Amino acid sequence: MEWAKLYSTAKFNLATSGVASFPLSELGVTIDQLEINGPSIYGYEPLLQAIARRYRVPQECVVSAVGTSLANYLALAATTEPGDEILVEQPTYELILSTAKYLGLEIKRFPRRAESNFAIDPGDVEGNITPRTRLIVICNLHNPSGALVPDATLREVGKLAAKVGARVLVDEVYREMLFESSPASAFHIDPQRFIVTNSLTKAYGLSGLRCGWVLASPELAGRMFRINDLHGATFAHPAELISVIALEELPQISAQMKSMLDTNRQLLRNFLLNRDDLDYFWPEYGTVVFPRLKNGNVDSLCHLLRHDFETSVVPGNFFESPDRFRIGVGTLTESVQEALPQLERGLNSYRASLQIRA
Repeated sequence: MEWAKLYSTAKFNLATSGVASFPLSELGVTIDQLEINGPSIYGYEPLLQAIARRYRVPQECVVSAVGTSLANYLALAATTEPGDEILVEQPTYELILSTAKYLGLEIKRFPRRAESNFAIDPGDVEGNITPRTRLIVICNLHNPSGALVPDATLREVGKLAAKVGARVLVDEVYREMLFESSPASAFHIDPQRFIVTNSLTKAYGLSGLRCGWVLASPELAGRMFRINDLHGATFAHPAELISVIALEELPQISAQMKSMLDTNRQLLRNFLLNRDDLDYFWPEYGTVVFPRLKNGNVDSLCHLLRHDFETSVVPGNFFESPDRFRIGVGTLTESVQEALPQLERGLNSYRASLQIRA
């Protein structure tokens, strides 16, 4: 997160995983719709109701949170005690691991192999789960590869978890990039077994609202709200009010973001098709791709891109994959059109430098 906040930006920015910021002016919010303080105790009821309707779950299963990151923290904290074992996919989003370490959890791993397009093999889960496993953690869409986990696979993982009395946590923040009007969710597979986290951040450009949530059984939901009392207690009420409005406008926001992302993804696909120095899996959805650099050193490449070409991508060592880097094309199309040729120049320059050294 420190790198993302302080070092990821550049004139030509291909390091973001979310979509371009959605402007307040297009949301149609007026000042008379806002108040500084309001009836937000354990969540703001109209917001909880709106989330419950969207995902077709009982309101008592919804926990509001300050973004997906805090939602993941609440889910981990509510389902474990220090010293418990959790099973986490590899590679994964670094903040999942650092949060688990902060909570004093013992982390075991199961692989998502590049040669299998980062798919989850239930056999790998079965081979690494133990009677001590309390929680299995998955991102869907996968961060960093963008791979979608089919419901059939999630059901198999759920069955394996049930055998040892574990739960399954699925971070679905990138799944919103399917832009479904009635989103499917792993929570419906088994509401007692599955816990889902999400937010309005990545797919809708509404990061500043910090509108995240957890879907969990009522018992766990209550526990998460009490844990949040230790950290945030109450929520910023103006953000809650705007979030309710944003949820009402999601069909329009989704259409705009999907159109932009469809164009950007085609630009990225065309770019990758012309690169013989990169191996990559092409995800069906999302803003990111996670190519492998066939020759050279990714950290050296990223240094060259930043300092000589004013271009940023995410080094793969942040995702336990030092031979890869993540490219994101969720920004405005004009920015992507400028950034990809700059990335091409940087890659060509780096390849030429390797040939000179050889």
